[in-house]
Amino acid sequence: MDQQPGNRGEIRAFLAGRRARITPAQVGLPTSARRRVTGLRREEVAVLAGVSTEWYTRLEKGHIAGTSDDVLDAVARALRLNDDERTYLFDLARSSRARMRTPSRRRDVEIPPRVQWLLDSMTTSSAFVRNGRTDVIAANALARALWAPIFASTTIDQRGRPNIARYIFLDPGAHDFFVEWDAAGNATAALLRAEAAREPRDRALRDLIGELSTLSVDFRDRWAAHDVLIRHDGIKQLQHPKAGYLELIFQDLDLPLPGRAVHNLVTYTAEPGTASEDRLKLLASWSATLSR
Repeated sequence: MDQQPGNRGEIRAFLAGRRARITPAQVGLPTSARRRVTGLRREEVAVLAGVSTEWYTRLEKGHIAGTSDDVLDAVARALRLNDDERTYLFDLARSSRARMRTPSRRRDVEIPPRVQWLLDSMTTSSAFVRNGRTDVIAANALARALWAPIFASTTIDQRGRPNIARYIFLDPGAHDFFVEWDAAGNATAALLRAEAAREPRDRALRDLIGELSTLSVDFRDRWAAHDVLIRHDGIKQLQHPKAGYLELIFQDLDLPLPGRAVHNLVTYTAEPGTASEDRLKLLASWSATLSR
């Protein structure tokens, strides 16, 4: 696996992939019919970043540990990295610098009662808390109703905890539940890629990525793309087995909790006055009846 700390292969694949997607014309460089590559050459990235070709070549080979933040920032601008990709690059550098000094991930903290109370108070929105491995570790009644296929999936762990990535890539029903399954798969793999750089010594994460890589060709293809996503907001289209078609707006918010583990509060709401709002209200009523 290439998510180990200080792994040069991961750095090499990421930088080379981002270099390959930028054309000379995009950065104002002359083009030639005799070019052997469609993207930028290493020496062109070096010029754009203001460093020597030798230095950039060494960086792209994975020697990132001694690189200053200013130089990394210049490389990020030269490669036109977005905010998530830039953070990912810095996380890779941090992991390489720390190497064996990097402590193992602390144990996942228990969700305080106040967080569950917050979730339960949100009666017209689906709300759940997930960690960086995409485990759903707390949810309100509407979330359990909306995501019933995930909570009922054979991919849940021994504790009965659903994992979004495992459901998407290992449960055939996910292709029916997510109307835009490709987009969901792309985003989920990219979230795990970012988490792997942030927490390179998380054994449970490594095991999850290994499992998905072994059992899912779809995941392997997306993992090899080295796409990165840290925050995921937007519109989700679902085909719910009871409520039918739903188009929902989802928001991903950081949830500060003790320890280093990342937690996010994810909410799903419907636009007022739409059929999706009516169907979500029906689900809320159904979930409330089940709770009673």
